[in-house]
Amino acid sequence: VQLVESGGGSVQAGGSLRLSCTASGIIFSINDMGWYRQVPGKQRELVAVIGNDGRTHYADSVKGRFTVSRDNAKNTVWLQMNSLKPEDTSVYYCNAQIVETIGQTMGVISAYWGQGTQVTVSS
Repeated sequence: VQLVESGGGSVQAGGSLRLSCTASGIIFSINDMGWYRQVPGKQRELVAVIGNDGRTHYADSVKGRFTVSRDNAKNTVWLQMNSLKPEDTSVYYCNAQIVETIGQTMGVISAYWGQGTQVTVSS
């Protein structure tokens, strides 16, 4: 299983970016999909998560500005980021809780991460 991200870049404060992440490989189903971010010297923090039923959860710092969405048929999750602030500058990582078969064992839930994509917001 592999998660491939795209869509990072540089933008001025107040601008927008859209991140995309697609899971590929032998996948039975995917539970939660989401986005985390990390700056050097700090712990990785949750940005937004979406369940396979569409329920969402956001970090307080991004509520009202970011929107997470997914297409279950395409195993893809997006993060629409509006009204970006310099403090949103970080490496953003996609995460997926994937249900797969490992060996003879079905229904194993494994956490997978994307490679990370840099988002830089200048003031």
